[in-house]
Amino acid sequence: MEFIKEEIEDMRDPEPSRIKHEDTEEQIDQMEVKEQRQKLNDVKKHCDFKTQGRKAKDLNSCSQCGKSFLNKANLNSHMRIHTGEKPHTCPQCGKCFTQKGSLDRHMRIHTGEKPYHCTHCGKSFTHESGLSYHLLRHSGEKPFNCDQCGKDFKSSSDLKQHMKGHSGERPHVCSLCGKSFVKLDNFKHHQKTHDEVRDHVCCDCGKSFSRTGHLKEHQKIHTGEKRYHCTQCEKSFTHKGDLKRHTRIHTGEKLYPCTQCEKSFTSSFSLKYHLHIHSGEKTYKCDQCGKGFYSLSNLNSHLIVHSNEKPYECSLCGKSFSRLESVKLHQKTHNEVRDHVCDCGKSYTTSEYLKLHQKIHTGEKPYKCSSCDKSFTHSGNLKLHARVHTEEKPFQCTQCEKSFKYASSLHNHKKKCCK
Repeated sequence: MEFIKEEIEDMRDPEPSRIKHEDTEEQIDQMEVKEQRQKLNDVKKHCDFKTQGRKAKDLNSCSQCGKSFLNKANLNSHMRIHTGEKPHTCPQCGKCFTQKGSLDRHMRIHTGEKPYHCTHCGKSFTHESGLSYHLLRHSGEKPFNCDQCGKDFKSSSDLKQHMKGHSGERPHVCSLCGKSFVKLDNFKHHQKTHDEVRDHVCCDCGKSFSRTGHLKEHQKIHTGEKRYHCTQCEKSFTHKGDLKRHTRIHTGEKLYPCTQCEKSFTSSFSLKYHLHIHSGEKTYKCDQCGKGFYSLSNLNSHLIVHSNEKPYECSLCGKSFSRLESVKLHQKTHNEVRDHVCDCGKSYTTSEYLKLHQKIHTGEKPYKCSSCDKSFTHSGNLKLHARVHTEEKPFQCTQCEKSFKYASSLHNHKKKCCK
């Protein structure tokens, strides 16, 4: 029996030299990562051990929140949270802190000191907590689980932030526009948009961003890096979020329903854009013609019309376009790709064109003129019709200053009169 017990104990605690050859390199790597994390935990336990054994009567309690501390000095440091006192000031940037330890950690940003090194990949960190969080990436470990949706997280703080999404709690409210946020970090970066602080600049194109993360994501456009691959088709993506949204095309999953109609959407952005149709709100105005748009990106695309800039050229026929999306759709005409087919046999290059065509079969005319009884299948046709009532002539000839209601009329005028 003693022999069997000894053998079992040996199996539970194998020496590194006795690891079987069948173990993969990945398994060994994960063991090394866990060992490094264990060392960090041992240091923490050692620090915690020093504080054990104190009697309850020795504890110092906070009069405002009831929290208890082992010594008076820790209580005094804690009290600064309630008083707002920040006596420790950074000599380089003026930022203030409640505790000296926080200032010491902050100073590493200026000195560039990163004393915590990952033995797995060599990456260094300014804080011990940063290394601990990073090691979870190597091990793949996500020990914190959401009991409402089953999603796993690397840290308890990430789980807490996620739980606010289920509760609908958005405690951080912008005093300038009223927009609310779940995360304090997102709220702080949002405030930069009001101050127009974009202090992270791309060296390749000069575009600036409010966050380093956004700059890094943007730089992938220049490098052409697309490391997120769809398993169902050959498409690749620069960002992980784009791949997630793309996979919903294959699964048909539409997580974002509209509360005002029965429509559902694959992304929150599409839902937000759709809601503007119900409200009729067009917050982005063109300063040259007064036209309103639902989004800033639509306004930026429109402004190219005024500049006559057409940076996107078809490599097959040389035709130029003001929008990248337009040249992509145009190239389908060369390849004769019409993969969106109606029951009547007619085919189209995009799903949008097919949906517009199908309204002819259904007889649906949801766009009604407020000045007369006419209705239209497409919103664009209603806009064109509205000029009959308003007498608006937004298209002006640059050579004779004559104005027209429609772009086609201006085009015909140029061909005949202003050659």
